[in-house]
Amino acid sequence: MHGSPEARALHDLYPAIDLHADSLMWSRWVGYDLHARHDPPLPRAALGGHVDVPRMKEGGMGAQFFGLVSLPIGQRHGLARVIDEQIDALESQISRAPHRLAKVRTADEIEAARARGQVGALLGIEGGHALEGSLDKLAHFARRGVRYLGLCHFSRNELCYPAYGRGRKDDAGLTPFGREVVAACEALGVVVDLAHINRMGFLEACAMAKRPPIVSHTGVVGAFEHWRNVDDDQLRAIADKGGVVGVIFCPQFLGGDGLAPVVKHMKHIIDVCGEDTPALGSDWDGFIVPTRDLCDAARLPLLTDALLEAGIRPETIGKILRGNAMRVLAEVP
Repeated sequence: MHGSPEARALHDLYPAIDLHADSLMWSRWVGYDLHARHDPPLPRAALGGHVDVPRMKEGGMGAQFFGLVSLPIGQRHGLARVIDEQIDALESQISRAPHRLAKVRTADEIEAARARGQVGALLGIEGGHALEGSLDKLAHFARRGVRYLGLCHFSRNELCYPAYGRGRKDDAGLTPFGREVVAACEALGVVVDLAHINRMGFLEACAMAKRPPIVSHTGVVGAFEHWRNVDDDQLRAIADKGGVVGVIFCPQFLGGDGLAPVVKHMKHIIDVCGEDTPALGSDWDGFIVPTRDLCDAARLPLLTDALLEAGIRPETIGKILRGNAMRVLAEVP
């Protein structure tokens, strides 16, 4: 078991919610079993093997947002089907052990799952290209339980432009269809996720938002300057709308390995926006190598210890672990 008794007590009180892991991609591609303990992870914990139900429980986690990934390389059609297949994969895994894992959508459902001893599984789409230019597909995914939509990934799509990648265009914001999607998300109860989008599109989406948006997984420029990270104006734009920013666990974007860089990014968000903005955004099972001390979900209490050692109040840590994400879910009904 990882973490001090104090950290584990906080996880008992505030079972953690992580805003982004790509585990269902591996479930679809290689039959990754969420109910089996994958220990140890793959070499240096790269490319999968970070999240499963046994290690989520060991790490004091209450719920995980699973990012639904499709790769629009050389194709525009069939992307929505890939998302449906990953949702099917989650539902199949739940059917095998419904007493351990539950598909949830709301803060109340997360609490109910906790009371039953289940880990909550939430869904978010990474990249608006998966809509294939159709608001009907957005409504379809909302009916299937998708709770957030990342407007962009690593390539231009019908909605917007990436911060980095194919079709990058720094002087362009949302497309007309992108603005329609932001409005439709709010009407359907889908949180707008601004990870990966360029700065102009990011700020435009925040300006028009009537419900809290999020950044599911990112670093912050104020702690480490990198193209992937968001600056203080972007942080304030999210915070002004009541949103949250999930800190990624990737050393490449944090500016160093270990727990200290993660804490540095968390503290910068608190300094700029206050304690209601930071959250967890690991990117476990994504195409990253996580920081060595957070190489899987079981080790999450080590971050809680590091936050305590940095002088962050237990009540604030509770917001980082759980409270801020729960509030956004409640405010986007």
